[in-house]
Amino acid sequence: MRVTVIGCSGSFPGPDSPASCYLIQAEGFSMLLDLGSGALGSLQKFHELYDIDAICLSHLHPDHCHDMCGYWVARRYRPGGMAPRIPVYGPGVTPRRMAEAYDLPQDPGMTEAFDFHSLERGPYEIGPFRVTTALMSHPIEAYGFRIEHDGKVLAYSGDTGESEALVKLARGADLFLCEASFLDAPDLPPELHLTAREAGEHAARAGVDKLVLTHLVPWNDADQSLVEAKGSGFEGAIELAHVGAEYRL
Repeated sequence: MRVTVIGCSGSFPGPDSPASCYLIQAEGFSMLLDLGSGALGSLQKFHELYDIDAICLSHLHPDHCHDMCGYWVARRYRPGGMAPRIPVYGPGVTPRRMAEAYDLPQDPGMTEAFDFHSLERGPYEIGPFRVTTALMSHPIEAYGFRIEHDGKVLAYSGDTGESEALVKLARGADLFLCEASFLDAPDLPPELHLTAREAGEHAARAGVDKLVLTHLVPWNDADQSLVEAKGSGFEGAIELAHVGAEYRL
């Protein structure tokens, strides 16, 4: 399994990264985890635009899904004819919300380009991947992912506050992409996002091999996020996500 960071900025695109998007590949199958603001442009640096086989949307905040609008245009109006439909897995209201985002009629909305499926708890199969999801602690319906292939495990937090479900989902993962939106500060809003220190604590409790801090909000000092995560008690490898980072599991 190969994981490529397409975008890792939190809440809105930053000067060095679009918002959340990760390319997951194995056995010739290519799947996107999230397609947030600005990610479609970055994707084209690393992968052929029409060679995506499936998309998973963790939730429907714009920094995780709104480049679906541009991708719908690219697939629906491709020179030479519409690209084949591909499956899109997301919260149950995804077809309606995506139609609204582009001011389309609900019928057909984006269904000519995308075959929408509601996320299931799993495990279930998407291409060669075994996928399990869990609800995260966030103001809207939001999911974390456990993706398994050939004995290797990728865990992805999506957006979440502190969550025992995330610890369980990430248990023993080879690679843990975990959001680290906040730096330590008093009176942070609950059930919204993790601090970098909390990301490290979740990684330690889950017993993961490697932690990659992502969803890095542009106004924060990413180096300070790394310092705080390293002070969490997690003893494995920790690094900051960046566009183009590639991990082979």
